[in-house]
Amino acid sequence: MLRRVRQSLRQVLFLMARRPDLLCGAIVLGVLLVLAVKFTCSRAKNVVAAARPPVRFFSPDAPVVDLYLGQLDQVERLRSVAEVSFIFFYAPWCAHSMAARQEVQQVAKKLAKQVQFVAVNCWWSQGKCRRQNRFYHYPVIHLFYRRFGPIEYRGPFLAPYIESFVLRVITPLTYLPSRGHVEEFLSYHEPRVVGFFQFNSSPQPPGYITFLSSALQVLKRDFRGVVRFGVVTNKQVAGAISLTEDETVFLHRRFNSSLIFPRNDLNFTSEAICRWVFENRETVLQWLQPPGTKSRLLEEELTKGPALLLFVPHDPLGSQPSPALQQVSRKNQTNIIFEMTETHHSSWDKSFSFHSLCCQSVVLPQSSTSVCEVCLSLSWPSFATSPLHCLFPPSIQGGDIFQTYLRRCCLHQLPSPVSINSATAMGCSNFLDSYSPFSQYSACCRKVEPQLNESQAKEESEMQSVPPSLIPPFSVPQPEGDGITGLRCQTNRTLRFYVLDVALNWPLAVRLGASDDRGGDGSFAAIVNLKDEVHYVLQHTPAATLTESLEAFIRNFSAPYSLLQRHLEASRSDEHTQSPPRFLITELTTSSFLPSVMDLQKDVLLFYYTQWCGFCSVLNHIIIQLARLLQGNGTITVARVNVARNDLPWEFMVDHVPSILFFPRYRKHLSVKFPDNLPITLPNLLRFILQHSGSLHHVHKQSVETEGPGHSPFLGSEFLTLQREVQALHHARERLSQQLAQLWRDNRRLKFEARALETENAELQRERRSLEEQHREKSRQLSEAVRRLQELADASENLLNENTLLRVLLRALTDRTEAREQAEVERKETEQKRSHLAS
Repeated sequence: MLRRVRQSLRQVLFLMARRPDLLCGAIVLGVLLVLAVKFTCSRAKNVVAAARPPVRFFSPDAPVVDLYLGQLDQVERLRSVAEVSFIFFYAPWCAHSMAARQEVQQVAKKLAKQVQFVAVNCWWSQGKCRRQNRFYHYPVIHLFYRRFGPIEYRGPFLAPYIESFVLRVITPLTYLPSRGHVEEFLSYHEPRVVGFFQFNSSPQPPGYITFLSSALQVLKRDFRGVVRFGVVTNKQVAGAISLTEDETVFLHRRFNSSLIFPRNDLNFTSEAICRWVFENRETVLQWLQPPGTKSRLLEEELTKGPALLLFVPHDPLGSQPSPALQQVSRKNQTNIIFEMTETHHSSWDKSFSFHSLCCQSVVLPQSSTSVCEVCLSLSWPSFATSPLHCLFPPSIQGGDIFQTYLRRCCLHQLPSPVSINSATAMGCSNFLDSYSPFSQYSACCRKVEPQLNESQAKEESEMQSVPPSLIPPFSVPQPEGDGITGLRCQTNRTLRFYVLDVALNWPLAVRLGASDDRGGDGSFAAIVNLKDEVHYVLQHTPAATLTESLEAFIRNFSAPYSLLQRHLEASRSDEHTQSPPRFLITELTTSSFLPSVMDLQKDVLLFYYTQWCGFCSVLNHIIIQLARLLQGNGTITVARVNVARNDLPWEFMVDHVPSILFFPRYRKHLSVKFPDNLPITLPNLLRFILQHSGSLHHVHKQSVETEGPGHSPFLGSEFLTLQREVQALHHARERLSQQLAQLWRDNRRLKFEARALETENAELQRERRSLEEQHREKSRQLSEAVRRLQELADASENLLNENTLLRVLLRALTDRTEAREQAEVERKETEQKRSHLAS
């Protein structure tokens, strides 16, 4: 191995000795390489500039401790000495953090004496907060109640909402000192939890801290704090809700029986109480708060079924719910929510009233036309101070005994359908429960006539000229109360109720059909049925309250054949501004579609398109040419509609774009679609229009034949109409002839140009072949020169080798000659010495 290295080194040195220029070139290249590496490394150090040191994010006069260096250890120290801590994690460059800074400062100035406000820069790379936390968005708000936390705030970064959340954390429990406070606390529609703890034996009962922690756990899951927690310390006050044992947690429910936390089955911990509350609570009105970013919150809720979206003004700092929610959820005045929220409940709960009504529908399987509704009326003397247990016997769910009683008590009272309208044919009966003198059953039965289809129902409603809001559903007589009943006997449809803050979600309301100006109290309601791809908008009249409008709205939606009109969304610009009339092509919108298309005096050719359809753009020039040809004809209208910006009735929709429909005059019900297998060209469109154009003859042919020749004016008007059509067709033929002549001339000119281009192309091809020959010749000559140069280089190399060998041989011969001469001189000297000695 060493021998090979030595040989290689000798060869390199030998070549360098032969060619000194190679050695100089290698030295120069090495120096340049070293300089380039040094220059590049020196530049790389200065590419990224050093970060500027952070500065205060909050103003100095704000009562906020600004830890702009990310000192997370200071946060722990400040949090340990405060009762409630508000931690605001921000990034100095974040626009959302800058916008929330003003809101946090407003809240801090109000609550600085109760809450410790701390702001931490979690973006500074050298700070401890950046190294220990990984936030995917900014800002982030965490609240701590003593040692409990963090409670993350996920609501809008507005001062009223932040302040409301902070106040909920400061006072997670509401003290209820009297029965009046308990009744007022339980009277709202929101879920309520009451804990009974006696502070007589000890200053702080053992379960009180757990109950307090469960209230904070609920706030951790729901930033709105919909579930409210109250605490009772007096045994007499706790008796108002039938609580006798100490350390009891009571979940109040309106529709079903209220519950008590089962301490024997579940561990008495804050997590268990929170989970139990969310599993068993009743949600009448569910708040929705879209985050404002990409989210599937609305989709997840709307896919569950039809939903009523109620946009109402909301004051987060108000001690009382908004008046609109009070009207909707007032249980003693209306039962709208009770009837439509969940139809599968078998009992309803109406606390704090002496008379209550629980109803359930019963369909008799043996009779396909008999429907009965059974109501249980309770009138207990102590009902005002005890929870309601509304229970139906199992016979209602399908027992033969109860159905036999219904046939005996009610069905025989129904008259025949021939003698009376079946919509009002009812038989009712009241009877007491044999087990309780305070409960009474009332049963009402009716016969249902065969249902009409949608068109027949509309015709019948138009003939009766009754507004949809005044059509009463089937209802049963009930004892005292103003509740609405009978909806379940018409339909088994489920409607979910969602509430949204109108100030935060007004753009969503506008997309659903709300007007741009917020008139009245700013409330808006719409029913969205994602499965049927329809939604209905509440037309709120000034004379009616929100409750009355919602009542009629829900009644009409719950009818077997809904009387509501599907809301059709149109372009906003077309609704507010009247565009000038288009002489060639009429642009239709949602509002002008039916009046224009269903005009009996005109044939309408309708072109369906969208702004994103490339094929529609290609066909625009053909539609424009067709409109120009038919411009002088007053009976044919060429129109188009953008189906992406204008909703149309289902019967006028198409399955793809572009599509062309023709609506002949006097025969709108015989509309024709342009065949898909034909190309959309000008001759095909003209042939399609002439084939299906309308005429009075198609409508009045039978009447003319039966009435005889007494209608010459009518025939004259028809003849004039046909004559005008023939004249219009002649004009169209002349225009087509002129266009064909122009096209022939253009075609001839294009042919001459094509011939000239072919000649030029042939000349260019010849030049290209000549250049290719020259290129091949030059390449051959160049390769020959390269070959000769290579031979010269090889000869030079051989000569150099021979020259070197000759020099070596010459040197050897010179050394040998010198050695011989030296030996000869030495021999002569020796002989002289010998001769001298001999003499």
